[in-house]
Amino acid sequence: MWFRLAWKNLWRNKHRTSITTAAIFFAVILSIAASSLQDGVFDNFIKNMVSYYTGYIQIHQQGYWDHQVLDNGMLRNEQYETRIRGQKNITAMAPRIESYALASFKDLTKGCMVVGIHPEEENKITGLQKKVIAGDYFDHNGGNTVILSEGLAERFSLQVKDTIYLISQGYHGALAAGKYLIRGFVSFGSPELNDQLLFMPLKTAQEFYAAPDLVTSYVLGLKFDKTLESTVSNLRQISGDTYEVMSWKELLPDVDQHIKMDKGSMYIILGILYLLICFGIFGTMLMMMVERRYEVGMLVAIGMKKGILAMLFLTESIFTVIIGSVTGLLCSIPLVYYLKEHPIRIGGEMAETYKRFNFEPVFPASTDPSIFITQGLIVLGIGLVLSLYPVITVFKIDPVKAMKK
Repeated sequence: MWFRLAWKNLWRNKHRTSITTAAIFFAVILSIAASSLQDGVFDNFIKNMVSYYTGYIQIHQQGYWDHQVLDNGMLRNEQYETRIRGQKNITAMAPRIESYALASFKDLTKGCMVVGIHPEEENKITGLQKKVIAGDYFDHNGGNTVILSEGLAERFSLQVKDTIYLISQGYHGALAAGKYLIRGFVSFGSPELNDQLLFMPLKTAQEFYAAPDLVTSYVLGLKFDKTLESTVSNLRQISGDTYEVMSWKELLPDVDQHIKMDKGSMYIILGILYLLICFGIFGTMLMMMVERRYEVGMLVAIGMKKGILAMLFLTESIFTVIIGSVTGLLCSIPLVYYLKEHPIRIGGEMAETYKRFNFEPVFPASTDPSIFITQGLIVLGIGLVLSLYPVITVFKIDPVKAMKK
């Protein structure tokens, strides 16, 4: 009976109820859209950053990251690799051997970073093949060929199919020297990487450094980046004290701090949004109580207890808040999915700047279910707290003054 009476009261004035419900409805949609775009933009930024070179996770021999020299590398362990690949969240595992060498062409020389890679696995993680701007990517065998970064190639004025000479110190002080056919060029947005990287097939790099079966790192790709911390924890249990497992946050601490600062700014913006939502919902409830002031005064005057009347108004407000929140939540789902499939695209010079640094000039939305649940509950909570206003008004009302027109 109580709920039936509250429900009937809601629809006595459909116009007033619709306005109050609409305020909550749009508040839910607005908060979900803002939060999903925030998470989507940062997720896309992280995806672009880690697929740039580092990957989501790297595994090294214990102590390698502090002293990155070839002698601190590790011999490949098939049993260990199989256990890593068997983890549900791991999509790819790319072995690398990284060291420095002196590159020479004609009368020019320059230091470069040699990266020995498994072409197929590396491409799954960093999309290196897409960065090729001239020539070809490595085939299955790779052979005695190399791919240079664009800046390094320009330094030597090299062309595809030219030959470059390398000299370095190999594993345990062995002499490393060789000449290699240039297969292609790749372009990186980072000037630091673009001016020094030289890629060669893993086996070729191991032969060059006289280090058969040696790698300096395993680079891992993830299926779900949200489970990064738990994946790192599981890998550390498998690796024990022999290997060090590092997430991209440890590999790129400056980028992690930058993202945290940007997220802090976004939380301030969301806080302002919630404040506006509070004013919007409160404004509609204030209007409702002004319109029903005479009704409340009359009911109190004829003997209705204020406690019962307050509970009735509270039930009406709760119904209104729940209707607005649920409908807003349901309508926000297709909107967010549309923004994910058709992300906001940046145009003009700004887009070219993004592309120059190998970032997609798009702002996609995140469809993480926790966003819908969290934002829906936040607006629902705001609405329920503000529903106390009609209760307070009923207890404070003077029936004589309320019935005066």
